[in-house]
Amino acid sequence: MPINLRGRSLLSLDDLSPDEIRFLLRLAAELKAAKYGGYERPRLKRKNIALIFEKDSTRTRSGFEVAAYDQGAHVTYLGPSGSHIGHKETMKDTARVLGRIYDAIEYRGFGQTLAEELAQYSGVPVYNGLTDQAHPTQVLADFMTMREFTHKHLSDVVLSFIGDGLDNVALSLAIGAAKIGIDMRIAAPRKLWPDKALVEKVTQLAGQNGGRFTLTEKVSEAVSGADFLYADVWLSMGEDEAAWSDRIELLTPYRVTREVMAAAANPFVKFMHCLPAFHNTGTSVGADIFKRFGIDCMEVTDEVFESSGSIVFDQAENRMHSIKAILVATIGA
Repeated sequence: MPINLRGRSLLSLDDLSPDEIRFLLRLAAELKAAKYGGYERPRLKRKNIALIFEKDSTRTRSGFEVAAYDQGAHVTYLGPSGSHIGHKETMKDTARVLGRIYDAIEYRGFGQTLAEELAQYSGVPVYNGLTDQAHPTQVLADFMTMREFTHKHLSDVVLSFIGDGLDNVALSLAIGAAKIGIDMRIAAPRKLWPDKALVEKVTQLAGQNGGRFTLTEKVSEAVSGADFLYADVWLSMGEDEAAWSDRIELLTPYRVTREVMAAAANPFVKFMHCLPAFHNTGTSVGADIFKRFGIDCMEVTDEVFESSGSIVFDQAENRMHSIKAILVATIGA
């Protein structure tokens, strides 16, 4: 079946069929090869893209800006204090303004409903660069990276997420994995499990596409035979840092250590993380956590993060290539 994403928004992986996900992964790989080979052809000339960031970013902003520039487009960055959104102007009004000026809009913020409202009223494709509920551009980069580091088809891969089962990346990974047939497992404390409706939805999707979904409190059960172990920060951006104490106590048993990697019993197992990661005391937050709680890392040890099994920076680069595929597929000439 021909794939046509022209004019489409990407607000969550619910917006894509399994074939459309695979199409974007193939296109991302082709665009990456073209950039490396020096034969990339710009398909976004005279296109203008607005980048709305209510949350700061390194990889998402860099990925969208470089992807657009490589393909001949221009971008306007609207930072946390760079627009009237939510202060003097509603998202609905903002959408109707930007939709008349720009060919597409990226939104990185808090509520998923705001991204949906932006897409509803702008009349142009809107891309979710992260909300509290979903992070689709990250997961496409993750799947792209997984394809680069395994000889298996993705439908034969075992992916284990360890940590907060309510994490936006974990939830997006679960939906995407179910759509393309991955054996997806989440190890999390029961207090941080996703709700029953989401679990039933993911389980049903997995069954339809030849995948599996497992939710467990036992790290050993989740990682056995895994090809990829995935972790994310224990406290999401914008949350009250006073919650660190409860989070650390709850999630310390779910830290990815050398022993956890070894428990996969797979010599080729890889560690993944969407970044930033608290793997040492080299940041102000890391130093503060060490001072307050006496721990030198959180979701992953520095030993694992810096090991040959860590592919976190390949993921970071692939954010740009997979974002480029989305732009080309939706607004490219």
